[in-house]
Amino acid sequence: QVQLVESGGGLVQPGGSLRLSCAASGIIFSRNAMGWYRQAPGKERELLARITTGGTTNYADSVKGRFTISRDNTKNTVYLQMNSLKPEDTAVYYCNARDSITYVTFWGQGTQVAVSS
Repeated sequence: QVQLVESGGGLVQPGGSLRLSCAASGIIFSRNAMGWYRQAPGKERELLARITTGGTTNYADSVKGRFTISRDNTKNTVYLQMNSLKPEDTAVYYCNARDSITYVTFWGQGTQVAVSS
């Protein structure tokens, strides 16, 4: 059974930081490209950051320079370090895994991030 379990969300003041984690099980983690998405109320889900099996990263313009994605294949976990948070970063954040061979995709259940003073 595949599980992607996000954690680390919460309420933070503008300018603050959070670190999200996504622990994966039931997949060959090292074979999966991992991504972080978010969805704000009334908006479409958007891709924020991706990291390939080889460690190459790319970011949406909206988070470039503020967010950092990383992975630890020994822990089957992907992280999203979020700095300089803004109120517009408020959303539910989702972890995504895509197998590089089968292209099967899995999603986590999401974790809420709220940025407010």
